[in-house]
Amino acid sequence: MATDQDFIDYVAEQAGLGERLTRRKMFGEYAFYVDGKVVAFACDNSLFVKPSSAAKKLAPDLPQRPPYPGAKDYPVADELLDDADALRRLLLETAALMPEPRPKKPRKPRRTQA
Repeated sequence: MATDQDFIDYVAEQAGLGERLTRRKMFGEYAFYVDGKVVAFACDNSLFVKPSSAAKKLAPDLPQRPPYPGAKDYPVADELLDDADALRRLLLETAALMPEPRPKKPRKPRRTQA
């Protein structure tokens, strides 16, 4: 089951990070980015935060399960969706621990066939 756009909008609203929080659709699900760093995934209308010391410290009791078959377990932050401050702090601290995104390589011009 794909994640609903309403769920994505709700997560973004609750996080309250404005333009710092972006999202990209991937294979029917979504990835959330803070300042260009992947911090969470939305799969089957649940919010999976990247495993990190921030999640262990700020929300150690979150349930864990894989976001999709074959994936490792991720903390499921659904219970934080009603606590905007806790959600925002978890996303920001997770982003602080993630590596900087790699610079994108420039696209090669397409060859035209004559």
